[in-house]
Amino acid sequence: MPTYTALTTLMGEGPAQTLGEALETLEPAPTGVGVFEVEDGSGLWEVGGYFLAPPDDIALALLAAAHDAKAFVVSEVPDQDWVAHVRRELAPVETGRFFVYGSHDADKVPEGKISLLIEAAMAFGTGHHGTTLGCLMLLEDHIAEGRVSQNCADIGCGTAVLAMAAAAVWGNNVIASDIDPVAVEVAEANLAANDMTGQVTCVEAAGFDAPALQDAAPYDLIFANILKPPLLALAPDMARCTAKGGTIILSGLLVEQGDDVQAAYEQHGFELVQRRDISEWTALRLTKF
Repeated sequence: MPTYTALTTLMGEGPAQTLGEALETLEPAPTGVGVFEVEDGSGLWEVGGYFLAPPDDIALALLAAAHDAKAFVVSEVPDQDWVAHVRRELAPVETGRFFVYGSHDADKVPEGKISLLIEAAMAFGTGHHGTTLGCLMLLEDHIAEGRVSQNCADIGCGTAVLAMAAAAVWGNNVIASDIDPVAVEVAEANLAANDMTGQVTCVEAAGFDAPALQDAAPYDLIFANILKPPLLALAPDMARCTAKGGTIILSGLLVEQGDDVQAAYEQHGFELVQRRDISEWTALRLTKF
């Protein structure tokens, strides 16, 4: 049975959230509503609804006009097993000592690698996106320099692939957090799938706002693969929670956003060690001096 999407864009998170709430009241009701920032630095947000029957065009037009949004674009989505499709498209990711794969590629796991099972159905970072891949590459370079982490945090952990990578290399002093409770559940499920339960502590938190995160600070290695605005807002807390000589690996950034984030962190006592650009995305490795 086909489904339908109705998508629009408008400026600002607040107006987008308000429109998303209004979209939920339509008849026929959407089966789900999403509100996402367009990651191009424009300030635009996308609001979308998913429907089992064609949505009311007039009601959508009135909603768009009332919320100063562009006209909704309605599309029919063909019936398809999207998880199976994604699995076919996602080849394993291999970088240095790390091999990130889905269960459909279990027969391809090479010997001598740190293999991390991340299912395609579990979003929030599978290793394929340029930001996650960039972080893994910077972690590989960090390790190659002989650096050792005794105390690591993964802020905005998503699947916890970065936290698991660190735990697999250095042991179990890793804490992973995410503002989204679903992401925390996904992280814990991934730990179980990799027989790593107990090696990473998962908590729900915005930034460092959790007792477990505060108590474990300062850290000698912190990952934060999120977005530019929260990275800028986190700079003071990141400085406070990073040990002297410690390293942070930041991403979730478009290439053109990298300089601004680097400058902000330099103002809080960090120095750029390395930068990796992958397609339109960038990842930064900085040290606190």
